[in-house]
Amino acid sequence: MNPSLQTYSKLLITSVVLALLAGCTPPQATAGLIQVYIDVDGVRTSVSLPAGSTVQQSLDAAQIQINPIDRIEPPGYTVLTDGAVVKVTHLTEKFEVETVIIPFERQTIRNEGLPEGETRLLQPGKNGIEEITYRIVKAEGIETSRTPARRIVVHAPQPEIVMIGAQPSYAPITIEGTLAYIAGGNAWIINGNTGSRKPLIVTGDLDGHVFQLSPDSLWLLYSRRTSDEDVDSINSLWLVSTTESSAEPIDLKVKNVINFAAWFPSISSENTVYRFAYSTAEPRTSAPGWQANNNLILATINMYGRIIRSETLIPANAGGQYGWWGTSFAWSPDGAMLAYAQADEVGLVNPEDPSFDQLYQIVPFETLGDWAWVPEIAWDSDSRFLLIVDHGFYGGLENPETSPIFNLLSFDTYTENTYLLVQNTGMFAYPAISPIRELGTGENARQITYLQAIDSFESAESHYRLMIMDRDGSNVKTIFPSSGEIGLKPHPPAWSPDGIYLAIHYRGDLWIVEALTGDAYRLTGNGQISAFSWGP
Repeated sequence: MNPSLQTYSKLLITSVVLALLAGCTPPQATAGLIQVYIDVDGVRTSVSLPAGSTVQQSLDAAQIQINPIDRIEPPGYTVLTDGAVVKVTHLTEKFEVETVIIPFERQTIRNEGLPEGETRLLQPGKNGIEEITYRIVKAEGIETSRTPARRIVVHAPQPEIVMIGAQPSYAPITIEGTLAYIAGGNAWIINGNTGSRKPLIVTGDLDGHVFQLSPDSLWLLYSRRTSDEDVDSINSLWLVSTTESSAEPIDLKVKNVINFAAWFPSISSENTVYRFAYSTAEPRTSAPGWQANNNLILATINMYGRIIRSETLIPANAGGQYGWWGTSFAWSPDGAMLAYAQADEVGLVNPEDPSFDQLYQIVPFETLGDWAWVPEIAWDSDSRFLLIVDHGFYGGLENPETSPIFNLLSFDTYTENTYLLVQNTGMFAYPAISPIRELGTGENARQITYLQAIDSFESAESHYRLMIMDRDGSNVKTIFPSSGEIGLKPHPPAWSPDGIYLAIHYRGDLWIVEALTGDAYRLTGNGQISAFSWGP
């Protein structure tokens, strides 16, 4: 065969074979395309995309820039189908500041020192100013939303305070010393005659945790609630002169005083300085609203009411069992000793070498609630005997911490002997010893007053009666209220400086009771009394 013809035959055969093999190869798949339409602010464009593409991929393919506030329909993660329409609306935002007026409130204070119906303006009202910053969003030039983004009170409103006369028809009583009290969150003061009283503080925010006259009654130490916006504090400590007309209250820059604050019993005549001790706490969102520090700080103020020195006697500590509730303290009348009380013990603090020195152990009471019981303590006027409300034993109970028995004891700090004065008083006995009063025989007399629970086995909820007795526990008698009358809600009584009267809290009002006769006189009629203090 001709070589040329042979070569040609081979090429032909090879071509046929390749063609046959090509016919056996499966067809190759190609990705399908979909057409998508994109409307941007009313202007439509189209784009071809592989099937299975998302809204965001369509925007990227069309090179359309999107701002974080722009509106896309449907959302960017949506998988598109052929012919789908994506709508993009460009949004714009701006901020505008608007100044608004905050109207002042009107407050009224009932004053039993004014004739009924008479009114006096104590403080004129002033409107406040608030700046509100609005965030305004527009779509295609049309406003779609306007929301407040920030509020700033430039000037807080000042409430108008009007005093309304509500003088009761009670006959005025001559009393010794200065009697201060809180009514409706305001401080009032009585000097010499119960018919003569004047407002001292009219802010309406005194919380009653601290309310005590200085040893000479020239100053009032008190606490005020702080605003709800101040999450770091519960209250603040203040001072005001009781003798200066229109005296300006002094902010002592001390916060969160819940369990204790009290004046040192004597005043330094050398430099005319005053001292007071206090303990602090930390705010908590859970009940009871604080965590006690169980510390003790001694502050010294000058004659102008300014703190000139502050020293820590006891640093923050756990405070024994149920220490979260707090430790209470009590100065001895001579100022030489400071007693403390915790849920599980009573003892002394030595100011020269600050430490807790346990004198008497207490079986802590299990309240089964979000509060803790701390025994009340009070000094005798000789600075030797300490009155203690003790948690007693009740037979038959497996858990002594649930015992309903509470007894009033007298503890001799010299010999450390304990004397039972009254059994089963109730947990809120609030003992207090009278000032020394000279009798016609020349003898010095002192008496103890305390509260007696009407239902001593349920003393946490019981009403109480005001009792009086001699220092040794003899001659016990009820002096208030009369038989058949509802009892008192537990609140510490206060002796008058001459030991003749006792100030008490009864049915929301301030009363004074004559210790010897039990004759009672109602001093207020607004039902809003929360605390009081009686000084010389």
